[in-house]
Amino acid sequence: MAIIVNLDVMMAKRKISSNELAEKIDITPANLSVLKTGKAKAVRFSTLEKLCEVLDCQPGDILEYRKDD
Repeated sequence: MAIIVNLDVMMAKRKISSNELAEKIDITPANLSVLKTGKAKAVRFSTLEKLCEVLDCQPGDILEYRKDD
């Protein structure tokens, strides 16, 4: 996949656990796990907005595009 999810990196930088983040952005820990592992097929803008708000970051800090070889 060409879209890389760096959510775990941002969580480590902000020292926030998965359970705490899931609670703050109002999604289940299971859905957060799917997002963190890059297995999600889509992300709602509202979820991305909440992630950025809680983690005090920009969407580009969480999502990265890498060209496939």
